[in-house]
Amino acid sequence: MNANTLIILDFETTGLSPTNGDRAIEIGAVKLENGEVTDSFQELMNPGRPVNSFIENYTGITNQMLSEAAPCYEVMERFADFIQGQNLVAHNASFDKRFLDSELKRISCDYDGQFSCSLLVSRRLYQSAPNHKLGTLIDYKGITSNGNFHRALYDSEMTAKLWLAMINDIQQQADIEAVPFSLMQKLVKTSKANVSELFANYKI
Repeated sequence: MNANTLIILDFETTGLSPTNGDRAIEIGAVKLENGEVTDSFQELMNPGRPVNSFIENYTGITNQMLSEAAPCYEVMERFADFIQGQNLVAHNASFDKRFLDSELKRISCDYDGQFSCSLLVSRRLYQSAPNHKLGTLIDYKGITSNGNFHRALYDSEMTAKLWLAMINDIQQQADIEAVPFSLMQKLVKTSKANVSELFANYKI
């Protein structure tokens, strides 16, 4: 596992939960190496049934677009290759992890990386933010954005920028040169009240 490489990913889906039969309709991801985006992955995928008008309006992904896309299993086989050997990040990772696990299980694939959640990190770092939605945090941190949220690649690109901003803030708060993935994982398990103590006592 390369400690300096991460995959930041985002799914668009037919609904909220694969346990209710919902499927992925788009996957987008960027590869971060030493703080730079070095690769990306984006594909629509056909779930085998139409999406409702709410999803079409929310994402801009139409049934016509999906009818021309490769089936989920083909896309997920390619994506499984893209993420192998890398740790993973998503904004609201529990959502994306559920769909990643569900879609990969359908094709008997797995992955060896661990997940962290930029949403949970942001709740500890930016306790005065109005809320911790991705678009709100991008504005809160003054990060330039000029695309459409709720498309998978753009959301993953914005999450990557937010992740790098949070790493920079942690470096300053904890007075450390590097922020390992293990610290981010530890941070999401730390109560908001104990974040300062975690940074004060942290030693790489």
